[in-house]
Order: sequence, then structure tokens, then C-alpha cells
Amino acid sequence: MSSPVGVAGSTIHWPINEAWLAKRQEEIIDPDLPIIDAHHHLMDRPQYHYLLPEFLADVNSGHNVKATVFVQASAMYRAEGPVEFRPIGETEFVNGCAAMSASGLYGPARACAGIVSHVDLLLGDGARPVLEAHIAAGNGRFRGIRHSAARDASPAVRTTSAIPPEGLLADSAFRRGFAALGPLGLSFDAWVYHPQIGEVRDLARAFPDTRIILDHFGGPVGVGPYADRRTEVFAAWKTSLGELAACPNVFVKMGGLAMRVSGFDFADHALPPTSEVLAAAFRPYIETATELFGARRCMFESNFPIDKGACSYPVLWNAFKRVAAGCSPEEKHALFYGAAATAYRIGS
Repeated sequence: MSSPVGVAGSTIHWPINEAWLAKRQEEIIDPDLPIIDAHHHLMDRPQYHYLLPEFLADVNSGHNVKATVFVQASAMYRAEGPVEFRPIGETEFVNGCAAMSASGLYGPARACAGIVSHVDLLLGDGARPVLEAHIAAGNGRFRGIRHSAARDASPAVRTTSAIPPEGLLADSAFRRGFAALGPLGLSFDAWVYHPQIGEVRDLARAFPDTRIILDHFGGPVGVGPYADRRTEVFAAWKTSLGELAACPNVFVKMGGLAMRVSGFDFADHALPPTSEVLAAAFRPYIETATELFGARRCMFESNFPIDKGACSYPVLWNAFKRVAAGCSPEEKHALFYGAAATAYRIGS
């Protein structure tokens, strides 16, 4: 079994235990189904050494992953220069990884075909030149940014080392920075916890021409003050998600529930979970999101390496396929490939 570790001394995530994960092997379900992994990270930290070789080993483990989207992980920032431009280093780093993958030497998947990095939108009008620098560094792959707003009053609810200010998405300086995204053709990844989904709704209504992608189902929390309240949390989450779904500029990513903050105990057992166990846990969230948003605005994500603390890549995607088994071919294509291709302009 695994032991939880902190991220920079705060949030608890599960570490990767390859020997434990290897105890669960499954045959790949529907191996020809095309997939875009809409959300993953690359990083080199004490608890997560997960760079291109490690990621491609997962991507090439049996499912038909055609392309992937890298999402901000505060990785490889520049060590020098103006602070606001240091995150450009992440785009430079990931674009190099994407170029390696695009060579075809490492398998057919095109890793990091879309890049989502970070800009401090509290720069207000000063955010635009930083966005333009990301675009230049991305060599045609830069798609947008993530500026996390995920925060909760309880210290038990943490997934990042930095705590964003309260009311970030409504801040006037933030919104001036956000206003630069649409004219540049860029999107915004929103990472919040479920009580904050209404803040994303308000942002989406204020900027109807800017594409917003809600990460990890909108962060339904199952730890701290939300522990043992799953039914109540689910009901509140569903109501908020329904209000957000009325905004046509919003997509939702379906994944991230293997994070410890979700309150499941997948990593607390002698054997890793089967895809049947994961599917049973994920099904209510996937079916609700798909019902509210429609398949064309829902996409699956691995959230690796963070979710790898609880399950392997083949088992995770098998679980998604089990839940989607009753969908039409058109719906499956949208959920596994089409929505991500649209949201992140993959292949265009």
C-alpha cells in the first residue's frame, strides 16, 4: 500500500508505486477507440519524476492514444528574468517534449499536441505580453492558460502548495487579464472545488466568447469537512454543474477523481482497484456531466501522474470505457476524442 505525501508540505496526494500498480493487469477494452488524453502533467519533483519517457510508457501501454494535452504544473520555470515571464519556461520545456514526440521515434501518439501553461492574470493589462510570449514559445501548440482558483477554508482541502486569493475569478485585475484570452484565441482551464463552481459560471457569463474548460468535474471534495457527506456533496455539485452547463462556452473534463481530495480510498488497499471498481465510483459523475453538458462538451482526462497514485493508465481508461459502453459511436467519439479536439484545436 502507498502512503500519502504532501505537495510542498501541504496537500496530500498519493505517490506512484509501480510495484503495487503492476499487481493489477487487465486486457485493453476496445483498443482501437481513438483517444485524446485531455489533461496530464510533466514534472520532476521529489515525489513525481514524470517526464516524457515515463509518460510515453503509460501512453503506449495499450490504448489508442492519438494525442495529449499538457496542463500547467509549474514545471521548469525560468530561473532568471522578470518574474511574470518566468512561466514561459514551462511552455519552452513542453514544446521541446512535443517536438520529440512529433518525430515519431517514440510511438504514434503526439504527446503535448496542445499546451496549457500559466500566466498570472492579476497582472491585468500586463498579462497580454506574457500571453504573446507563450504563443511564440509554443510553436503553434500553445492553447491557453490555467490560473488555479481552488481554495477552501479547511486546511485539509488542498491540492496545490499555493493558496489563491479568495474571489480570484471575480477580481477586477484578474478579469482585465482574462479579457486578453479571447482576442488571442486562447482558452482558460478552470480549477476550483465544487463550492466554487458558481464563480466559474459568473466568469463564463461575463466572457461568453472565451472558451472555458472546467477541470476534474469541478472538484467534488470528499475530505476534511466534506468527508462522509458524499450524497450531500453530490447533490450540491450537480446543481452547480447544471447552472454552469447553461453557458455554451464551457466544456468539462471528466477525470481527477482518483486524487485523494475526492475522498475515495483506491490507494488504501493491498491490490490496486480494478476498472470495474473505478467505473462504479466514477459512473454517477460521468453520467451526470454528460447528461448536463452533452457528449460534445465532455472529455476524458488521465490527470497523470497525480492520479497514477491510485491506478494505472490501462486500468483508468478501461474504467472510462466501461462507463461509456452504452453510448452511441458518435457519443464515444466525442467523449474520448472529439470534444478535446474541439476545445484545444487538436488537428486544426
